[in-house]
Amino acid sequence: MRYFIQFAYNGTHYHGWQFQPNASSVQKTLNKALSVLLNAPINAMGAGRTDTGVHAREMYAHFDFDTTIDVPTLIHKLNSYLPKDIAIFDIILVQDEAHCRFDATKRTYEYHINTVKNPFLQELSWYFNQKLDVDLMNEAAKILLNHTDFQCFSKVNTDVNTFDCTVFEAYWKIKNKNLIFTISANRFLRNMVRSIVGTLVNIGLHKISLTDFENIIASKSREKAGFSVPAHGLYLTEINYDYIIK
Repeated sequence: MRYFIQFAYNGTHYHGWQFQPNASSVQKTLNKALSVLLNAPINAMGAGRTDTGVHAREMYAHFDFDTTIDVPTLIHKLNSYLPKDIAIFDIILVQDEAHCRFDATKRTYEYHINTVKNPFLQELSWYFNQKLDVDLMNEAAKILLNHTDFQCFSKVNTDVNTFDCTVFEAYWKIKNKNLIFTISANRFLRNMVRSIVGTLVNIGLHKISLTDFENIIASKSREKAGFSVPAHGLYLTEINYDYIIK
């Protein structure tokens, strides 16, 4: 029997989602908790990978277990067992062939920038106090919707079959003197959101133009794109599946 597990985590103290033998990861921590509480070896497959320090407001993983699970009881036990920076929201019985990574139809990320120094956001948002042209950054963000090949924003030497992604939305908004960038797509490349944000920040600083932005995408060269912003401002906020109603 296959189950999807819906959860969230603060990534500050983890070396990303994926299991690493000599480092703390969310996958390693979740697998241990499930294995102990279900009294069986459990290896949860994640819907994607987040890098060191990246957070997730909504993440999914799937795991297999031979018998029916008492969902409310297991959720309660997991939340009691797991450290305080991981929270379990739901466990859902799905079809045996369901796959949390390959079946996802849309993923949404947010990147948070605080323009006023705030000690309570130190690990949860990137402090950047230079004046940015947000209107111009939003004009550039719209350009992303006209393209599908985002090799220029991908980490180099990554093992993927294609650099094509379909971007559904991309925009900046200002909230309480903070900037939030939202982007949704069917899939994302490694480091893609952080390098897009870094390039958009360069546009907001008037270091590059909208034409430059178009040329960067056409070049397919990571060297021509902007810097990669710090991981601690990035959040995976939503994952969508056709067969899970929210």
